Amino acid sequence: MSQNLLEIRNLAVHFPIKEGLFKKTTNYVKAVNDLSLTVRKGETLGIVGESGCGKSTLARAILGLNKPTSGDILFEGESILDYNPKQMHQLRRDIQMVFQDPFTSLNPRMPIGEIIAAPLKAYKTTVNVEQRVKELMELVGLKPEYYHRLPHEFSGGQRQRVGIARAIALEPKLIVCDEPVSALDVSVQAQVINLLEDLQKELNLTYVFIAHDLSVIKHIADKVAVMYLGKVMETAERDSFYQSARHPYTNALLSAIPLPDPEKEKKRERIVLQGDLPSPANPPTGCVFHTRCPKAQPICKEKLPRLEQMEEEHFVSCFFPIEEEQKRALNT
Repeated sequence: MSQNLLEIRNLAVHFPIKEGLFKKTTNYVKAVNDLSLTVRKGETLGIVGESGCGKSTLARAILGLNKPTSGDILFEGESILDYNPKQMHQLRRDIQMVFQDPFTSLNPRMPIGEIIAAPLKAYKTTVNVEQRVKELMELVGLKPEYYHRLPHEFSGGQRQRVGIARAIALEPKLIVCDEPVSALDVSVQAQVINLLEDLQKELNLTYVFIAHDLSVIKHIADKVAVMYLGKVMETAERDSFYQSARHPYTNALLSAIPLPDPEKEKKRERIVLQGDLPSPANPPTGCVFHTRCPKAQPICKEKLPRLEQMEEEHFVSCFFPIEEEQKRALNT
């Protein structure tokens, strides 16, 4: 039996651009374009990339909030794209989401006890709702006596704990975390990351963790995927990714991470990408990264590279990946 909890196969999500009096479709924003990924049970897949690369669109597609243009999404080996509303309602017991902004994702007029209880009531569970909510609050580090307080009475980190408690209320199998710590202070980020790791061990959870901070991804992810303009550039196990990244785009992202040793930071060569991220409505031909790639050759403009295996569990979409003797340069 497959150990993959989630499989994404050649997924594309395109949004029509409508113009004119009659709102005629003139083009499409290719937010996600021919993307494939797998997530094993109990692991954390970290997805990174610049703003506008399609990370959040992918997250919404997994939850059924964005309808894919083509491709397939399988959960526990079964395609979910043709699910009817009743089936999707049941599926959402198993797939939950933690949102980026811990304030706007909570109803400001509802006490946090009612917010956390909402999933339990929606699925008509037989548990004692108030008792279960207080158990969940303790599990995420909130005092049960806060049950009747409103969201504005809490800090950003506490509000995100409320969102996490709501997400785990129905004991899901998969949680999609869409930049859950990017709006928090650095010290609070570490607390929330540690909480998510503890909950994963205790509740046997699987995460799809979206972020733009590679330092955060290094702490929590088991496997990392790098997205650029709706496509996967590189995917690898965490240690292989950080020690031996092969794609030029990945190395540019890694070179932006500050090193704790000031002397090494001074000696390290930064990779600065030239130009802006192209529009997903008119992506470049061939490799979508060739317009900013320091290693681009004529073939990169003409042909689209496929994800090729470089090492075990390490795949790169590039005609000219970083050579073996160069790939550890960022760590020297």
